Amino acid sequence: MENKFSLAGKVIIVTGGTGILGNAFIKGIVEAGGAVGILGRNEQVAEERAAAINAAGGQAIALIADAMDEAQLIAAKDKILDKFGKIDGLVNGAGGNMPDGVLQPEEDLFAMKLDGMKKVADLNLWGTLIPTQIFGREIAKTGRGSIVNISSMNSKSAVTKVLGYNMGKAAVDCYTQWFAVELANRYGDAIRMNALAPGFFLTEQNRNLLTKPEGGYTPRGEAVIRNTPFKRFGHPDELIGALVWLLSDASAFVTGSMICVDGGFSVFSGV
Repeated sequence: MENKFSLAGKVIIVTGGTGILGNAFIKGIVEAGGAVGILGRNEQVAEERAAAINAAGGQAIALIADAMDEAQLIAAKDKILDKFGKIDGLVNGAGGNMPDGVLQPEEDLFAMKLDGMKKVADLNLWGTLIPTQIFGREIAKTGRGSIVNISSMNSKSAVTKVLGYNMGKAAVDCYTQWFAVELANRYGDAIRMNALAPGFFLTEQNRNLLTKPEGGYTPRGEAVIRNTPFKRFGHPDELIGALVWLLSDASAFVTGSMICVDGGFSVFSGV
């Protein structure tokens, strides 16, 4: 019986592949039989992760590039084509937040660091759109493929402090829907785009916002847990099933969708 969830024979690039969630993404792709391009700015981490996968019998290549730098992305594209000869899929995992994109409650609402907010919004939107322009063209040449963008709980409701991130992820959702329609109009069902929307997972960027160094939750972390029906944060490996499904032929009739992996956060009213 054919395994439609298999990624065997597929070559998939993961931007943000040197991060915590990116590590789960690349592991899941390899476990499903795919070859993976680990794209990120941290050369040491990318090389270490690729070496570990290759030593265990998988197929991986480190691609050192900034998701906002077209020249670096083109060089990464050429490198993976030299290695594998094609690209079947793309996971746009690059993104995140930064200190200048945060507005604290005690700060003046009308004196926000607008440059910081714009930088974060740009990172999340253009850090998704630019890699798609470069790697998506190669997916089209392959003939079939799947692109998965990483959305967020922030895209559909107001999460305090992080306006730039909220705007960036909301724009990613809009882009996902628009681009999915254009892909369908031009390529039929051959190339799909969807979004994966994680709930709250501890990463290096949010750990200090949600947890205390001595243990336990910050007030913000407590609010997240209180509004998550599962009453816990997610584990990165819990994103793998939905990601592999979206990348695989098992989701062949799915495009323009946002799949929430959030312990129920997005549907809970708080009451």
